[in-house]
Amino acid sequence: MALDGGEKIANPAPLGLFAFGITTLLLNLVNSGAVESETISLVLGYGMMFGGIAQFCAGMWEFKKGNTFGATAFSSFGAFWMGLALWHILADADIGESSEAFKGGFAAFLGVWGIFTGLMFIITLKLSKGLQAIFLTLTVLFFLLAAGQYNETIHTIAGYEGILCAFIAIYVAWATLLNEVYERPILPWV
Repeated sequence: MALDGGEKIANPAPLGLFAFGITTLLLNLVNSGAVESETISLVLGYGMMFGGIAQFCAGMWEFKKGNTFGATAFSSFGAFWMGLALWHILADADIGESSEAFKGGFAAFLGVWGIFTGLMFIITLKLSKGLQAIFLTLTVLFFLLAAGQYNETIHTIAGYEGILCAFIAIYVAWATLLNEVYERPILPWV
């Protein structure tokens, strides 16, 4: 896409979707119990850099392209990952709360993100089936994670649902990239 002055910018969506999908997959492998919970620091460190910064940058490039939805989604979820990683760093340093009261606050935090994501899902009804699937499964994931603060079984189910969401995002990223490189639709849903 040529911008003012003839400048061309690549499609940042595959980067943003890969950053979201891979980081979401890693976190939900932990949430589901498929990977040991002791790896959470590694996952969230990676989440800050790839899920956070790379996704946030993709959002800034979407602003430059004039894609308000992509800019809002990638910037917001990039900031989400940076904030989640920062919270974990502070908690590890005994600066954050780990009490029962904190569970309520964290559940509310996840619930608010569920509402935001649900609103974004409504917008995707005018966009691709792939984005609809990502935002629908992500909305469900946030609400399951919120409920999972009080119930370990729900937390585990959320992990598996998050793995599904991650695979959909990775597929849409890959399909978008593949279709653009080959300059024709090879894979559907994008």
